[in-house]
Amino acid sequence: EVLKYSWLKPEQATEAIRTGVDAGASRVCLVASGRGPSNRDVDRVAGIVEQIGQDHPEVEVCACLGFVDEEKAKRLQEAGVDAYNHNLNSAETHYDEICSTHSFADRADTVGAAKAGGLSPCSGLIAGMGETDEQLVEVAFALRELGVDSVPVNFLLPFEGTELEGHLHLTPQRCLRILAMVRFVNPDTEVRAAAGREYHLRSLQPLALEIANSIFLGDYLTSEGQDGQADLKMIADGGFVIEGQQPEGVESATGDDDSVPEVAIRRRGAGTELAANA
Repeated sequence: EVLKYSWLKPEQATEAIRTGVDAGASRVCLVASGRGPSNRDVDRVAGIVEQIGQDHPEVEVCACLGFVDEEKAKRLQEAGVDAYNHNLNSAETHYDEICSTHSFADRADTVGAAKAGGLSPCSGLIAGMGETDEQLVEVAFALRELGVDSVPVNFLLPFEGTELEGHLHLTPQRCLRILAMVRFVNPDTEVRAAAGREYHLRSLQPLALEIANSIFLGDYLTSEGQDGQADLKMIADGGFVIEGQQPEGVESATGDDDSVPEVAIRRRGAGTELAANA
């Protein structure tokens, strides 16, 4: 089954954005699938962005709409878009192995067009698609050469029915090493732990916060993310403070109120009639 999503109505988009902002998001991202936006699509997104600016002037807006030229990038920038995401996805030497509809150069050109149009370039990679260690380093340096401001690091989600179904070559430790490598190559860049972090990092997710500047709160384009409150608690437990105003509910996670979690008394295992916790 292939799920199909229609364009959100403006009121639906603004409601979804309000939910994210109320949860503590300092940047929202408007994402659309497809090769690239038409002029009509750009106008549609521009209208939503202008409404965001009126409702939440303190929030940064990122757009991820596919291939754009400098003219469309300028139109988005004039409407209030701050950043544009267009991932390189993989190294140039590996690109023919993962895509046949366009080239690595096409993606790099779009990053350049976004930058020329006045938008902050956001571009990253997807790890776990059969690339070598050397190719991971290659794409990290390619992002550095493009002068991007932020790098989302995604980890392949092997969806059923896709070419890479069942392709599980990542471990939690390897994912952390990839994040660390990207940080070393791009020390002054925002590094974002993105899609697949929940699936691949598992219990090591909190360690990613020691490397990355940010995570994506909520769901992704085609996959569900971790519960938003669980993310907020993970951030607070790590001793980190969310940029800007803390969302409601973080105080209890950081121990700033009088509530104390109840300690569970053991009522199972040795000496009881219930099975042990093992």
